[in-house]
Amino acid sequence: MKEENKKDKNAWLKYDHSQKKEIFAFNEGYKDFISKGKTERECVAEVIRQAEEKGYKDLKSVIANKGELKAGDKVYYNNMDKAIALFLIGEKPFEEGMKILGAHIDSPRIDVKQNPLYEDTDLALLDTHYYGGIKKYQWVTLPLAIHGIVVKKDGTKVNVVIGEDDNDPVLGITDLLVHLSAAQMDKKASKVIEGEDLNLLIGSMPLNDEEKDAVKANIKAILKEKYDIEEEDFVSAELEIVPAGKARDYGMDRSMVMGYGQDDRVCAYTSMKAFFDVEKTDRTCACVLVDKEEIGSVGATGMHSKFFENVVAEIMNCKGEYSELGVRRALQNSHMLSSDVSAAFDPNYPLVMEKKNSAYFGKGMVFNKYTGARGKSGSNDANPEYIAKLRSIMEKHNVSYQTAELGKVDEGGGGTIAYIMAQYNMEVIDSGVAVLNMHAPWEITSKVDVYETMRGYTAFLKEI
Repeated sequence: MKEENKKDKNAWLKYDHSQKKEIFAFNEGYKDFISKGKTERECVAEVIRQAEEKGYKDLKSVIANKGELKAGDKVYYNNMDKAIALFLIGEKPFEEGMKILGAHIDSPRIDVKQNPLYEDTDLALLDTHYYGGIKKYQWVTLPLAIHGIVVKKDGTKVNVVIGEDDNDPVLGITDLLVHLSAAQMDKKASKVIEGEDLNLLIGSMPLNDEEKDAVKANIKAILKEKYDIEEEDFVSAELEIVPAGKARDYGMDRSMVMGYGQDDRVCAYTSMKAFFDVEKTDRTCACVLVDKEEIGSVGATGMHSKFFENVVAEIMNCKGEYSELGVRRALQNSHMLSSDVSAAFDPNYPLVMEKKNSAYFGKGMVFNKYTGARGKSGSNDANPEYIAKLRSIMEKHNVSYQTAELGKVDEGGGGTIAYIMAQYNMEVIDSGVAVLNMHAPWEITSKVDVYETMRGYTAFLKEI
């Protein structure tokens, strides 16, 4: 599309009826992905399933068998079941750089503590610790589910999902009734619900013949019967509390998606689908989906980890191209789209946005030259030469796109993984989908923006 129209023309208008059917069909797959993948582990498992259907092989097996890699080979690396990197090996040497799509698959949520189970006044509850930036008051009185794993002392992993099947019970966090909430209503929004009060109510029926903590004893009996786990196994568990239910069409025209975890699984899904569309490439293509972005990209499965750099070294070794200098050159000469969501303009809250530099529903893929806070603190701030290349690519492929900032200057801010990858001296910019209700239990996206973003990622992999 012509640049002078990119802010003004709604992307829906360039599609006829049959093409709109394709947009809706693409979003059905997206809704299914975020409905199934409510944790990092679930997302990684689904990505591996789809990758193997496309002919991708486990790089760990290639390495173990001392295999060799050549142009056209497809491999993936599973990092602790919580992050994954996929590679389509190109015809050119690795030193000429890669085409990288990167997103994160963790989302704001509430985690179960290591010693969580207790009883109070004949009610059984789980103690929790919230993860990422949330408005705590949004999480009370909702139907909630538990997803995760429990690892027993012998190493056995027990998968746990409670609250998603139609026959499952749901769980929840209670709130104070309005009749007694005069003091609560006078509190700041950040204090209306305290972090230590996000306790999950899970039972109220006592176990017969138990004299002490009989309701807790009943919950322990249920856990033993259904999952064969003991209370002490919570210590080595990773249980995440998320909204119960599937992603749904939103709006009377079904033009939007409402679902949990769209920050940033919407960019993970569109990156993955664009990546799988590429069958042959000059330079190696990579898609990296990581954990821990919502808490600073820390830990072994976050972007600050060296796992991506190490995997690049391993692949270069399998190609007979490895050297320390070669790895450095491969990373430096790469181009990346750091895929993360952007704040959509909300007409209910216009005072925090600057209209000329906001993202809008229906206007396509979003590019953020910089994120950060205040004086661009913590941002990547992409180079204009790189942005010019991307403009040319998007317009060549008739991709609807827009540019945006995260609200007014000094109003707030946020960050992504872009600045981390820029440390390798590669060209990188933030790009993704505009979202309403960002970081709320139920977020909203525009179906045409989801589709345009996939098309933008595909164009990037073909042309950069």
